Amino acid sequence: MVSGSGICARVVVVDARNHMLGRLSSIVAKELLNGQKVVVLRAEEICLSGGLVRQKMKYLRFLRKRMNTKPSHGPIHFRAPAKILWRTIRGMIPHKTKRGALALGRLKAYEGIPPPYDKIKRVVIPDALKVLRLQPGHKYCRLGLLSKEVGWGHYDTIKELEDKRKQRALVTYEKRKQLAKLRLKAKNVAETKLGAALDILTPITY
Repeated sequence: MVSGSGICARVVVVDARNHMLGRLSSIVAKELLNGQKVVVLRAEEICLSGGLVRQKMKYLRFLRKRMNTKPSHGPIHFRAPAKILWRTIRGMIPHKTKRGALALGRLKAYEGIPPPYDKIKRVVIPDALKVLRLQPGHKYCRLGLLSKEVGWGHYDTIKELEDKRKQRALVTYEKRKQLAKLRLKAKNVAETKLGAALDILTPITY
């Protein structure tokens, strides 16, 4: 179940486009702890409040944090949007306990919409949507652009793959529309013929 919406499934597939990072992460973290499996798609389209320059400066400050004696011990600085989302959610879960580790194992996050999720129904989380949570006129930036600025090298590749996916989806949608029209036409013809047959069989009483 996601955000009291009444949706309950074995796996909930969330389209993260135009969702606020913090709101989305907190809701997903709560659902994971409740035992729900969640897949988050299009992480590069997640929004952060504040302009790109501000967010980039904050992230560069984070990149300067390191363990002087053994830098490989942490902190690990993820650049990919899906991993940034994963780390944000991890910070809201007691991931060092058995319960938290199992909850984090129920999360999957991706950039774009890879198969087989392109053919699965996707949902949104109203409580985390930018249009409902960020006041009009306030600055915001996309997580994908921020990742590109701090060293993520696959922004253009993901964008190209998404364009191709949308073209394929449009072709499929047009085919489904044509099939729906043909079904409706066939149904109308069948009803017309059935009505004519019933008129013939109905006895005329005077």
